[in-house]
Amino acid sequence: MTILSAALLLFLILDPLGNIPVFLSVLKPLPPKRQRFVVVRELLIALAVLMGFLWGGKYALELMHLRQESVAIAGGIVLFLIGIRMIFPRPEGLMGDLPGGEPFIVPLAIPLVAGPSGMAAVMLMGSQEPDRLMDWSLALFVAWAASALILVSATVLYKWLGRSVLIALERLMGMLLVAISVQMLLDGIGTYLKLSPPNI
Repeated sequence: MTILSAALLLFLILDPLGNIPVFLSVLKPLPPKRQRFVVVRELLIALAVLMGFLWGGKYALELMHLRQESVAIAGGIVLFLIGIRMIFPRPEGLMGDLPGGEPFIVPLAIPLVAGPSGMAAVMLMGSQEPDRLMDWSLALFVAWAASALILVSATVLYKWLGRSVLIALERLMGMLLVAISVQMLLDGIGTYLKLSPPNI
């Protein structure tokens, strides 16, 4: 996987366009200046969490005695479910009901930006090819920066593109995510079958 393809995968997982309506609804009670501060703060927290999972994922797997294939399969399943929810959204939104007031860490940083799928994806990257951690860090930063740019300008984008266009883009990203998740699932199963001795 190249840095560019890894960045694209992580950008799809972070799903900034799908998060715009949720961000706007959660931040609506706050004044505009406070909204920008909260968005930047939550994005930085999400980046720190994802970097932590990228660099510490290998050790977490070793501590829990988990094989890389199991993380690949689990990550594929999580991505598949997220992609399905993006294509067929529920009335209460992607992450369910959200609490009111000013958010802190939950729900904007976690689980909207740094969600289970993103954590699983960066952990998988870091554990499969630990010698390329700097490459994955760059890919994560590129994906995060693109997502941050979109979310910081969420109000303008929402007015410019409109709700219907954002929904269409989110569903397209959901389709891509489902395809990527199926490939991850097949790769994980294939690796597991190669490594596991046959039962005779």
